[in-house]
Amino acid sequence: MRNKKIFNNTLLYTLISIFVGLIVGALFLKLAGYSPIEGYSTMLNGIFGKPKYIAWTIIMSTPLILTGLSVAFAFRTGLFNIGAEGQFIMGALAATLVGYFVHLPAIIHVPLTLISGCLAGALWGSIAGFLKSKFGVNEVISTIMLNWIAFYLSNYFIMIEAFREPNSEASRTIQQTAKIDITWLKSLVGPATKVNWGIVIALILTAIIAYVLYKTVLGFELRAVGFNKYAAEYAGINVNKSMLISMAIAGLLAGAAGAMHVMGVSHKITILAAQEGYGFDGIAVSLIGNNTPIGVVLAGFLFGALKYGGGKMQIIGAPTEVINIVIGSIIYLIAASRLIKIIIEKARGGKADA
Repeated sequence: MRNKKIFNNTLLYTLISIFVGLIVGALFLKLAGYSPIEGYSTMLNGIFGKPKYIAWTIIMSTPLILTGLSVAFAFRTGLFNIGAEGQFIMGALAATLVGYFVHLPAIIHVPLTLISGCLAGALWGSIAGFLKSKFGVNEVISTIMLNWIAFYLSNYFIMIEAFREPNSEASRTIQQTAKIDITWLKSLVGPATKVNWGIVIALILTAIIAYVLYKTVLGFELRAVGFNKYAAEYAGINVNKSMLISMAIAGLLAGAAGAMHVMGVSHKITILAAQEGYGFDGIAVSLIGNNTPIGVVLAGFLFGALKYGGGKMQIIGAPTEVINIVIGSIIYLIAASRLIKIIIEKARGGKADA
């Protein structure tokens, strides 16, 4: 019985999926004429080889943790927030506007800039929540449309003369008092490395979300709606209100990701030719993390490490697209975890669950 519990553990199948995904990537490296061992060694060295590599891995993981948490939170409450991309963009836009136009001491300016990004994301998410609760509009459709509205709205604001950097396709740089850089760490990781307090804030937000979901009445009601909205309604829970709150909180998290990316990394926004993908990557992070706060954090670091370290494969001439194949394989295998469970049960001589 104990062995059966172990083999039914979701973590086990996630680890198996990651391992198999890496094997698939190795096969493609071999087919492309490169040594898988050399390729993965280069990738690992590109993640852990120097302090600045570790720093960049963390920097790249931070927005993915928050957009993944945004998607996971909505999943836990029965909604599919495919609009984290648009909420990220709105958070970045609001943070840049407040970060540039407002002049305040850093002790006030930093939290105000972050809160503005959070509120912009929450507002954008709540639009989809309102449409879902009031008119029954599917949140997948509404959030996809809102992604594009946010995309073009951001590009429009950058073109405003007072906000646009002259002779460029970028906004003005936010004030120094709105930045969350960690300047004293740059002597260790290099002046070009954008080390910032974002990861600390992201972990704090993750802890808060975990507490809200599992230790509060609000979290219980939201999860109850996610399990069965009809049973929740019968129990006296306001389902429509829960949907609105859920999407607002999910939007807040994605908006925080956008705000911190501006405050700690880019310090401005640019005219986008295409959506950057932080929100869509968050869907993958949420899936790999099994839609749990701690799982999302670990998946975010894994995703960030693969993205950053995989780029180092160019040193040996290997195509970086291999990493996308690895990530795609991992996601596909996790989505097909039911099949993996059946195969393992059969291999152990047992009978697969019906």
